[in-house]
Amino acid sequence: MRTLTLPILAALLPMAAAAQTHSWGERNTDFPPVFPEQFRAPLTDSGVALKTEVLAGDLVHPWGIATLPDGQGWLVTERAGRMRHIAPDGTVSDPVAGTPDVLAESQGGLLDVALGPTFAEDRVIYVTYAKPVEGGSATAAAKMVLAEDLASVSEVQDIFVQEPASPTPMHYGSRIVFLPDGTAAITTGEHSRDEERPFAQDLDKTYGKVVRVNLDGTTPTDNPYVGQEGVIDTIWSYGHRNIQGAALDAEGTLWTIEHGPQGGDELNRPEPGANYGWPVISYGKRYDFREADPGGPIGIGQAVEEGMEQPVYFWDPVIAPGGMAFHSGETFADWNGDILSSSLRPGGVVRLSLNDAGLVVEEERLLMDLGRVRDVEIQPDGSFIVLTDFEDGEVIHVTPAD
Repeated sequence: MRTLTLPILAALLPMAAAAQTHSWGERNTDFPPVFPEQFRAPLTDSGVALKTEVLAGDLVHPWGIATLPDGQGWLVTERAGRMRHIAPDGTVSDPVAGTPDVLAESQGGLLDVALGPTFAEDRVIYVTYAKPVEGGSATAAAKMVLAEDLASVSEVQDIFVQEPASPTPMHYGSRIVFLPDGTAAITTGEHSRDEERPFAQDLDKTYGKVVRVNLDGTTPTDNPYVGQEGVIDTIWSYGHRNIQGAALDAEGTLWTIEHGPQGGDELNRPEPGANYGWPVISYGKRYDFREADPGGPIGIGQAVEEGMEQPVYFWDPVIAPGGMAFHSGETFADWNGDILSSSLRPGGVVRLSLNDAGLVVEEERLLMDLGRVRDVEIQPDGSFIVLTDFEDGEVIHVTPAD
């Protein structure tokens, strides 16, 4: 979504302010949305009864999941640094051998996992992780070949390593999505600390970015900053805080969901060369319950600035988003085209319905009794799987109740 000019913003603000009259809980800021559909779409109850079945448990903070073809089950990462194969009957394998070493501290570890677009031919999978490097760690993405017996990987090769290294094991972002043109989008975070947050605005660093690479790690020639001196040419968009959700819609367009601070989680459609504002603007505020981050405004203390993008949608209070997916399939067919986003706080799954213009027109909260949900994976039949992010996390299959 492109930046709206300030005269248009001024005309929309009174109408947008009137759209805030929901009983959603106390807001952290009073910034009005720029347009009505940007905030607090009508809360709905679709009346769909859900059944949950635990496929596997006792996983240590599971983070990412990939569905294997032909009914072979799933690959699941544990943030502690392990990847497991979950069989259709729920059997959990020993750790898959050969995965990269990770920095398993705080929010760091082994994070996303995805089957490559040519997995059926070459068995190549991709992971993202907190890579230990001199000076700390960095968000990294690597490709590797999964053995036929699912017990090991080989030919591990990094295709992206965030620059520079960070001493702070926080805000790694870390989703990988394969675009229709054969490239990959990888999301990063800005590592949280005041000293590092401004790097989200720097084009000579890959903090707080969506990066786009070829599958061998080289730079696509049509990236927006190719050939510009002093700029990292893998950058696609910038000014992000911590993007932990990314998915393609049915038309192949990339969408992301990122964590805000206290308030201000965002749904975006990242466009090449666009600046999404962090930490200059935000619909949230600084955390007021941390001694090192004692409340108050973010950046310029505003949510709108000329030349910076507005989110498609934002939350205040937050949903603390993890992974996201666009629904498709015969099961829950009424939700086809809707976004299912995991929520860490208050927990569960958030469903967003979009209109033909790509605006959010409905929101529903599902499965909130599950607590911290880290990822959502749609199955071929339209049912879906969620991961709960606990020391004894679970892989849960969600189907319609009988």
